[in-house]
Amino acid sequence: MISAYLWVKAFHIVFVASWFAGLFYLPRIFVNLAMVPADSHAERERLLLMARKLYRFSNILMLPALGLGLWLWLGYGIGSGQGWMHAKLLLVVGVIGFHHLCLGLLRRFEQSKNQRSHRWFRWFNEISVLLFAAIVVLVVAKPF
Repeated sequence: MISAYLWVKAFHIVFVASWFAGLFYLPRIFVNLAMVPADSHAERERLLLMARKLYRFSNILMLPALGLGLWLWLGYGIGSGQGWMHAKLLLVVGVIGFHHLCLGLLRRFEQSKNQRSHRWFRWFNEISVLLFAAIVVLVVAKPF
């Protein structure tokens, strides 16, 4: 029989991966929104609808990812008092900040106030990848 710890760990991984899938793709929609010609209202509205739905879905996925992570940390003592966990928690705060920054950017697009280029959003898109990679390395390698 599989222990409760392994169930919690498995679902934590599933929800984190799903949440990050949204964080990988949402800035890509911003790239496309930044490239939409001013007279292409239908395309703009379609992309905004996609971005809104993806943000809401990612928001829903974030909650169990964080809750299960807290359960692993506080309930099972995973990483307690270890340097890699402190670094991971700092990066998780960064991911939450990135997630909410995406909402701010989405609001700017909705209000037609975006001033950033598609190139800026291409670079912005890489932040989530770097955060994800750093967190995975910390959890797997536990370097300190």
